[in-house]
Amino acid sequence: MAQGGYTKEMDGIIASLEGRPRLLLHACCAPCSSAVLELLDRHFELTIFYYNPNIAPDEEYHRREQELECFLEQAGYPHITLIEPEYAPAEFYAAARGLEQEPEKGERCTACYKLRLEKTAKYAAENGFPWFTTTLSISPVKDPVRINSIGSEMAEKYGVSFLTSEFRKRDGYKRSLELSREYGLYRQDYCGCVFSMRERRAQQEAAARQEPA
Repeated sequence: MAQGGYTKEMDGIIASLEGRPRLLLHACCAPCSSAVLELLDRHFELTIFYYNPNIAPDEEYHRREQELECFLEQAGYPHITLIEPEYAPAEFYAAARGLEQEPEKGERCTACYKLRLEKTAKYAAENGFPWFTTTLSISPVKDPVRINSIGSEMAEKYGVSFLTSEFRKRDGYKRSLELSREYGLYRQDYCGCVFSMRERRAQQEAAARQEPA
């Protein structure tokens, strides 16, 4: 499906819902979750699944998780449970093996999407969630085509339904920025993994060298 069609597909799915079914929402951080929760909480009984073995270092991983917990409390979502599987960065490094030199948005990111979406779909299937989705499509630097393709693949594999999305559309990303300012959320300046961190730092150093003295 071409980009842009995911939002219309999501609208159709939501319009056809009966009641508020349970949905397992993979979340990477509080800023990305903010606008997604605002939208989905009206239509689903949400549980957040914080599975992100790609995030490094461990201090960063725990900071993002704690920020998400604080946001749920401050923004009035005490009814939403946050599930945090064991932090297992070795799972990410195994998935990324051989792809260490890939640039951001390359095949290493595809492997990372698949790792996290498969874990989410599997947990949903094993714990009675008929639906799952991810906050990843709110980011302007993530590929919604790959995210939705992998999500649909995992839905078929595990016998659950995937909510297609492009949450950044209809000012979704803009709304996440507004909510981040409103709640004073910590916004990281790199995606999460050590490779994205190194690439971001290299870009910052290059920019600093080009600044006039």
